[in-house]
Amino acid sequence: MKIVNEMKINLTQIQNKLNDVQRELVELKERMDQKDIVLFLQDEVGRKSSAAMQREKLQCKNLHDYMRSLSPAILDKLYNHPATCLAVFRELPPLARNYVMRLLFLDQPLPQAAVTFWVKKDNQRDHDDCMGIVTGLRLWHSQQLPGGLQGLVLNPIFKENLRIALLGGGKAWADDTSQLGPDKHARDITSLDKYAMERWEVILHFMVGSPSAAVSQDLSQLLIQAGLMKSEGTEAPCITSAGFQFLLLDTSSQLWYFMLQYLHTAETRKMDLVEILSFVFQLSFSTLGKDYSVEGMSESLLTFLQHLREFGLVFQRKRKSRRFYPTRLAINLALGVTGSAVDVHRQGYIVVETNYRIYAYTDSELQLALVALFSEMLYRFPNLVVAQLSRESVQQSIANGISAEQIIHFLRTRAHPVMLKTTPVLPPTITDQVRLWELERDRLQFTEGVLYNQFLSQVDFELLRDYARDLGVLVWENPPKRLMVVTPTGHPDVKRFWKRQKHN
Repeated sequence: MKIVNEMKINLTQIQNKLNDVQRELVELKERMDQKDIVLFLQDEVGRKSSAAMQREKLQCKNLHDYMRSLSPAILDKLYNHPATCLAVFRELPPLARNYVMRLLFLDQPLPQAAVTFWVKKDNQRDHDDCMGIVTGLRLWHSQQLPGGLQGLVLNPIFKENLRIALLGGGKAWADDTSQLGPDKHARDITSLDKYAMERWEVILHFMVGSPSAAVSQDLSQLLIQAGLMKSEGTEAPCITSAGFQFLLLDTSSQLWYFMLQYLHTAETRKMDLVEILSFVFQLSFSTLGKDYSVEGMSESLLTFLQHLREFGLVFQRKRKSRRFYPTRLAINLALGVTGSAVDVHRQGYIVVETNYRIYAYTDSELQLALVALFSEMLYRFPNLVVAQLSRESVQQSIANGISAEQIIHFLRTRAHPVMLKTTPVLPPTITDQVRLWELERDRLQFTEGVLYNQFLSQVDFELLRDYARDLGVLVWENPPKRLMVVTPTGHPDVKRFWKRQKHN
């Protein structure tokens, strides 16, 4: 009976919201019919377009998307390292891995027609997707067979080094630390996990403006270059819309996005992109709790190691220490953007109820600051905080650039173990209402444009309107009032056409 009553209340709330939307649309139509149409368009388009720019979604490439953006020369250099080949192979879809394994030990090209028979017609889309991934990563290329047929052959560099990675052989991926003797200050897995999260959370604390968090100048500049923070004049950096979205990602996705931004600045730092990217892949195959030597590393790689130390990806007791320990964050880094339902680096601490209450079982200031991004704090106890999801708090977070899906993803990935036992993890009442609150702000779509008015005749208006429509740049028209709006990119062409017509 309680569930039925809650459903009735929710349906009533939805109906009220729809009525509000309908009334606002009627009012908007009346405003559009008024004589101040020009001022209205200029004000609304300018205001909403700036809001749309603030809410631009944070784009985070996965491993394959990033690899495909690299030049063929860099890819071939990367494939000279067995660790890179194995990391790329590991992240391929199962069907694509099957294709690579079928060609790995073939010395002759295989006819393309034969590859098409490896899948049924019902799975043609999966086949096309895998072909695009493997081709984009330059894992194979076409080669003409005797008789004019086209064949496929694996990239010889990738083929050779993947064989080494799978079968053994080649040079050791890391220097042996036996010559250094046993480490008097050895770290176990528990202490490494604690160290890694403490170092990474310092960066997140710095982003949310915690006064106790301090990072290096180099890291502060990287956050600004990545668009996660901004600095005006001599003021301290402050978080941006992209930074708000970044905070709600799970830890693996945060690390991968951060590393991508670092790699983009590798050339300006005078670093070898191939060298540091290969080292990242080598770290992903290292053993948690085992120490590795820095002997044989170049100056560029040693500098990169110090940056990884600040990120919490490796533990090094002192800057001059001759050994380091990869942390769990570094080992999982090459997995890139994760689609898992649980943040593997954190214990869930959030319970969400159908009455829009959030119970956060934590004493971490950072985790509380993240929950406060989209909710109203009600009560705080030593190890528990009670918050409330409301229309105002959610819409304020959306205005800051956070989407409804990101809020839902955050609550789901930080869900308490008790909630993980239920299906679905979050109550549908909560997820549906958060999406509805977002739709309230996005019920109208605004587009930037240039207004044309004051036509002397209807013929002139229709001539210019038809030209803009043929170009595909017409955004809006009002024939009775002889008003039209075109896109900013199409404005120069339409303007030149109108000048020619007036001259003739």
